[in-house]
Order: sequence, then C-alpha cells, then structure tokens
Amino acid sequence: MQKGLVIIPTYNESSNIEKIINIILAVSGQLEVLVIDDNSPDNTAQIIKNMQKNNARIHLLTRPGKMGLGTAYVMGFDFALKNGYDYAFEMDADFSHDPIELPNFINLLKEYDLVIGSRYVQGISVVNWPMKRLILSFFACIFARIVTGVPVKDLTSGFKCYSRKALGSVDWQKFHVGGYGFQIQSVFSVYKAGLKIKEIPIIFVERRSGESKMSKRIIWEAFWLVWKLRILSIFNGKRYLKK
Repeated sequence: MQKGLVIIPTYNESSNIEKIINIILAVSGQLEVLVIDDNSPDNTAQIIKNMQKNNARIHLLTRPGKMGLGTAYVMGFDFALKNGYDYAFEMDADFSHDPIELPNFINLLKEYDLVIGSRYVQGISVVNWPMKRLILSFFACIFARIVTGVPVKDLTSGFKCYSRKALGSVDWQKFHVGGYGFQIQSVFSVYKAGLKIKEIPIIFVERRSGESKMSKRIIWEAFWLVWKLRILSIFNGKRYLKK
C-alpha cells in the first residue's frame, strides 16, 4: 500500500488541530500527518506531542517563530522525500480545506502528478469571503494564468497533492517566496517539468475570524513573480527543476 503525507503548517491552531488530524487519519489508512508549527503560543505543538504518544502516524516539526508558509512546505516536502512517502499534500489546519476530499485526490494520482483542489475550475466555489477579496483572488488567478502560460484556473490554491515524482523533480531550495507566490511558483515548476496536472472542484470555506492575512507585500511579491516566471518561460522555464 502506498503511503502519503498531509503537511499542515500551524500557528495558533489549538482549537482545530486535534479534530482535523483525527479526520485525516480516518479517511484513509494510507495517510500520515506532518505538522510544522511556528512556535504557537496557544500550545498547538503540545497537543500534537500528546497525540503522538498513541499514534505513530503523526509527526511534528517545530520552528522558533513565524517563518512563512513557503518555507514550511519546503521543509515538509524534504521530510516526505527523505522518509519514503509516495505523495504529499498541502493543506490548511482550519477546515478551509475539507479533509473528506482527500481520497478524491489520491485516486487521481494513478494518472496525474499534481492534483489541485480548485476554487475556480467550475465557476467560483468560495464561502465567507468579502466581495473585494474574492474579486481580487479570481482575477489575480486569471492574470497569472495568462502571463505564465500555465493552463490552471486556480494557481494560488493551497490544497494540493504532489506525486513523489513531482516532489523530486523540483528544486524546492531555490524557492524564495511565500504565500501566493509560492503556490504559483510550485505549479509553474511542475508544469515546466512536463508532468501532468489535474484540477478538481472543491468548496473553499473561510473559517478564520478577523483580518485576512493577505497583505500588500504578499500581493506585490506575487505580481512581480508572475512576470519573472513569464521571462523564464521564454528561456524554457527550467530554472527551478532538479538537474
């Protein structure tokens, strides 16, 4: 039986983390969970340590502070490759991504190397976003698709599954962007490796209260990255691939 890893970066997720891990482990016997915690002051890491005592399918890496989503996933992908996993997921901890969907991704790995949970492949499937944010996200994905030439409708999705081949084809250590930029760059790199990509529809439900984490810095970083990737495409776009 194949073995998959669900990578979950966390910061102050004590109210969600135990429940979401239990659901993930229940939906498929293939799956294990890796939590990468950025020194959450709400004791998220301790909850994971307590769960580990009774379950070898739960793993934890801790970092000294908030170091960004992109670097967390790079660390997780390295863990997956070094420990013999056949595929790895990106996934949020707050139930914005429904863990019940995980088997749908796994089934498609027989044909594809990257499966993307897409908010925009069948219209717009987003709940609880303000209109301004929804419009910005939707048209940003259109812009990124046109400029990079990558035929994916939701280039900034954070719900993905990579085959081991996809993980091993990309030089993740060359990535120096976070947030939306990381998501765009990861899909671009897998596409430029000549691997097969599939989008499947999901319903994204914003579970967090308070302000969005989308800042002007993150938006501008992603904007300039898209043009950088466009230039790379002209010169075959393989800068981020392993040689």
